[in-house]
Amino acid sequence: MKVHRYLTVLVLTSFVLIWYYILRVNNGIFTGLGGLGANSSAALARRGLGLRQNAPSNASEIAIVVVACGERHNEALNMIKSAIMFNRNQSPLRFVVVAEDQLKQNFVEKLDDWQEINDNIFTYEIHSLTFPAKDKDEWKKLFKPCAAQRLFLPSLLTHIDSVLYVDSDTIFLAPVQELWSLFKTFNASQFAGMAPEHEDKNAGWYNRFARHPYYGDLGVNSGVMLMNLTRMREFRWEQHIMPIYREFRLKLVWGDQDIINILFHHHPDRLLVFPCDWNYRADHCMYMSVCEAPDGVKIVHGNRGYFHSLVQPIFNLLYTTVEEYAFRTDIHANFIRTIEDSLALPSNSNCDKLLDKFLQDPRKYFKQNLYEEDT
Repeated sequence: MKVHRYLTVLVLTSFVLIWYYILRVNNGIFTGLGGLGANSSAALARRGLGLRQNAPSNASEIAIVVVACGERHNEALNMIKSAIMFNRNQSPLRFVVVAEDQLKQNFVEKLDDWQEINDNIFTYEIHSLTFPAKDKDEWKKLFKPCAAQRLFLPSLLTHIDSVLYVDSDTIFLAPVQELWSLFKTFNASQFAGMAPEHEDKNAGWYNRFARHPYYGDLGVNSGVMLMNLTRMREFRWEQHIMPIYREFRLKLVWGDQDIINILFHHHPDRLLVFPCDWNYRADHCMYMSVCEAPDGVKIVHGNRGYFHSLVQPIFNLLYTTVEEYAFRTDIHANFIRTIEDSLALPSNSNCDKLLDKFLQDPRKYFKQNLYEEDT
């Protein structure tokens, strides 16, 4: 009888613990701590630690934010992988993932594995999607699913001073530290940095079609965005966003990017514009080369599905080569040479003809084996 009662108590306790764990995963924040292995309450408890909510950011860490909904989680993981691959300076990275609840566990499992393989050079945290209660569904569906989440990062990430936001369909070809260093060039009023939407007025979208104000002559692209969240909170960023949405909601073709353009049209002194090298899109090369990128392409942005089609083959090739790369193997052999060999034959794609621009930075720094090949 005593054994029966003991088993009953044990089963009930286990059930309560499991249910508690599920609630924390789905409604709270997962923080990946270097060297802790699986991010579960049990794993943390064994080390005398609790699950950390809103863990304060380390001032030396570079915080990279990505939002993932639906099938975008594979893209987001590939972006994270590329940032780790080309982090040749071994800068401490913190990945901040904002995702649908059903995607969280997939991120946890993959990022835990990558932490172990890469000697815990990065940490991570995972947040639930958070939109204003009023018009929540409209915000979530504005333009692409969940893309508008970037507008509300200042109130979601109150424990972080500054972040680099990147769309999920981006790939790093250079250390993020180089872009991060632009925060030091901000003047006293600037709190964000972005690249122009276009380089050529003849092909510009905003100057030809927009039915609302936009930044500068050609607008800016929000796919890669430096954000000083502290200054944005002081500016009351979200209080500025709401009236813009209400006034122009029927004229927003590119959703949250249009809202950002309208805001910086009225507050141009708040924005630093950085070169197209850091937000390189097919628009920069499909007809003619309009992005000089003297030091090579630093971040590739495969917007409009270019990573997943063969319209501009080099975009697809860069994406799949990162996806297939195995950590701690030779980048020169398994990334650079793979791309060079795949584009050995002449191509009709204007973007393919700029192969040297895409590989300029990797070739410069990955000339020989950094790791022994896996056996």
